[in-house]
Amino acid sequence: MREIQFREALREAMNEEMRKDEKIFLMGEEVAEYNGAYKVSQGMLAEFGPKRVIDTPIAELGFAGIGTGAAMNGLRPIVEFMTFNFSLVAIDQIINGAAKILSMSGGQFSAPIVFRGPTGNAGQLGAQHSQNFENWYANCPGLKVVVPSNPYDAKGLLKQSIIDPDPVIFMESEVMYGDKGEVPEEEYYLELGKAHVEKEGTDVTIVSFGKMLSRAVHPSIEELNKEGINAEVINLRTVRPIDYDTIINSVKKTNRLVIVEEAWPLASISGEIAFKVQKDAFDYLDAPVIRVVCADVPLPYAPTLIKEALPNPEKVVNAVKSVLYVEK
Repeated sequence: MREIQFREALREAMNEEMRKDEKIFLMGEEVAEYNGAYKVSQGMLAEFGPKRVIDTPIAELGFAGIGTGAAMNGLRPIVEFMTFNFSLVAIDQIINGAAKILSMSGGQFSAPIVFRGPTGNAGQLGAQHSQNFENWYANCPGLKVVVPSNPYDAKGLLKQSIIDPDPVIFMESEVMYGDKGEVPEEEYYLELGKAHVEKEGTDVTIVSFGKMLSRAVHPSIEELNKEGINAEVINLRTVRPIDYDTIINSVKKTNRLVIVEEAWPLASISGEIAFKVQKDAFDYLDAPVIRVVCADVPLPYAPTLIKEALPNPEKVVNAVKSVLYVEK
């Protein structure tokens, strides 16, 4: 094992797969000459050349469509959005094109393509650049949606996404590109649709994904431990498909559930998980399911208001206490 940055793990995943398969290529804004807006593609142009690391105009609808067409014709594109906020410009190509073509062609065409880039809040970037659309894409049959939370997950999940036969939405966090974590020297892949139990516990199940694990959940564990609360932590890794079995088996053991998600509350991943658990594990619940999510407002610009709007360790601790000490 060695410690590398999140961006380096992503780069290794793309490099390893591109060296194996000449049909794989990367395209997007600033991915080539500039080495990527977040330096994820550093050095890739020099190794693979301009036919496989392609700078595009600022035209997300256009290059998402080109990528989808290339995938239908046997190539394996990786399309980078500078931020998933910009993917809204290309959502017709993703939802009505890549996600639907296998079904609408009766299996004659597939679209093995990865749409990747940063998602969510990254500081004072304003409401238009601070949004989470994981639930939007997870709502669409035909897509798989991956949200890694650390460098180890980022590499293994991206490698698997690149070789997957279906279109994959791969959503990273801008604030995590510099995060460091242990990643094996040897090659590995992580199964899509399989959650990871990061910490076993007996008192409450905490489910989360993406940067909320490192920014909200993990820091809360120390405080919970001080108070003798033994939480089980589940890292979803993918939000379509969701590994319901791992969640439900955990709830059957702990009898309590807290879900932490960066997105808004309405029609969210956390709302779907809460429904599924109350449907399939209602008799095991000793308290209501609690969600810790973003305030139902466009994200403010002021840092003090951002802190108030987003999930944080204090909110997670309070949520855990509320399900442990619920009044009968």
